[in-house]
Amino acid sequence: MARRLRPVGLDFVETAPVRLVFARELAAPPDAVFRALAEDVPGWTAWFSAVTSARPIGDGAGREIRLRGGTRFVETVLAAERPEVYAYRVDVTNAPGARALLEEWRLTPTATGTRLRWTFAADGTAPFRFVLDRARPGFGRTFRTSVTSLDRRLAHA
Repeated sequence: MARRLRPVGLDFVETAPVRLVFARELAAPPDAVFRALAEDVPGWTAWFSAVTSARPIGDGAGREIRLRGGTRFVETVLAAERPEVYAYRVDVTNAPGARALLEEWRLTPTATGTRLRWTFAADGTAPFRFVLDRARPGFGRTFRTSVTSLDRRLAHA
């Protein structure tokens, strides 16, 4: 059953009870990475292994995302500041126990490409927070695999 989550702002990325933070270097320049994140929403299915469907909604002001296993999100884009940050809040989800979710993708230019940092900020019931904490290694593997796939995809674009 889909539920509406508590609306949070960008500051939630720093104050959330659960924060999963991962970073990786890409050879692609920040502008190309930003385009893949913020402008080619349907393209997420080609590089982010957990995403089975992704489409922009509301003229790009939001996104509708489906994950392997059936989890669904309706999101509002909170920041799309080229090429530094892309962030969105989950407004509606069927994830049990979730109360608030926000994801931030922060891009920093490096001498050889881009440093990409993903923060998954969440609040929820005690069991939800417990599961997220235990799932941290899996989130990390998914992030590393997906970002490696994205970098390969951008190298051939």
